[in-house]
Amino acid sequence: MSVEGRVAIVTGAGQGLGRSYALALAAAGAKVVVNDIGAIDGVPSAERVAAEIRAAGGEAVANTDSVATADGGQAMVDSALSNFGGIDILVSNAGIERNQSYAKSSASQWSEVIDVHLNGTHHLCHAAWPHMLAQRRGRLILVTSPSGLWGNFSQASYAAAKLGIIGLANVLAIEGKAKNVLVNCLAPIATTPMSQHLLTPELAEKLDPDLVAPAVLQLASDALDTTGAILIAGGGWFTTAHIAIAPGVHIAPGEALAPHWPAILSGDTLRPGAPLDPDTLDKIFVQGDPGLQPTA
Repeated sequence: MSVEGRVAIVTGAGQGLGRSYALALAAAGAKVVVNDIGAIDGVPSAERVAAEIRAAGGEAVANTDSVATADGGQAMVDSALSNFGGIDILVSNAGIERNQSYAKSSASQWSEVIDVHLNGTHHLCHAAWPHMLAQRRGRLILVTSPSGLWGNFSQASYAAAKLGIIGLANVLAIEGKAKNVLVNCLAPIATTPMSQHLLTPELAEKLDPDLVAPAVLQLASDALDTTGAILIAGGGWFTTAHIAIAPGVHIAPGEALAPHWPAILSGDTLRPGAPLDPDTLDKIFVQGDPGLQPTA
């Protein structure tokens, strides 16, 4: 899982999962551009994490540009090029939530979330893409969410953005594969400032963000030959999600569709995944049930 000497950008790296990713990459020998627009006690959180990396003997610079603009994405790539001479790894992790039931949500809330998650991922990828194609090497880790895969109450904009990221990754995986630019999605399950209010104390303790970091190291590795995957990681549990299709039915012209509807909807030949809501996560991590299907 070598990332020694590679140059990485990690967005949203001032705390939580992003910080864990940045620290893990730096500890493994990568040079890291630590991006975050936030601050803690008046000190940019990106600089705090970059300083933490440097204090441990690693190489890192802070960046406070916003992913929500094309100029911000370009500035991050420019920082990697000017400070470290290249760009090899992207971890598009920056995110916000504006949780609100769909009926009560506003156009501005929708736009804010889409701009950071989906457009922000695009801005960063688009700025780095030509450099990676030219050098015939790149590893893009686009952070999605179980909410994007299965939905979650009050997260319409967040879920739409996160599923959109999977669509973007699917196309980039196709376009980049021939030039060793590999693109995968990561759906983390962890206790973060955005998720901790949803979790019981016992479950929150099980979902340390540091336990997701091995997934980033794997997806960033020079040895990786996987592209187009959706990796789910949390609490020391690693699996993949798959977009599946059922066998379906053929009907004759003019034949009624309604009688065949149950067969069309049936996923009996598949293993359908259950939404990774707090109850299901409790079964997996607290009760020790590795299965995805919640009991009736």
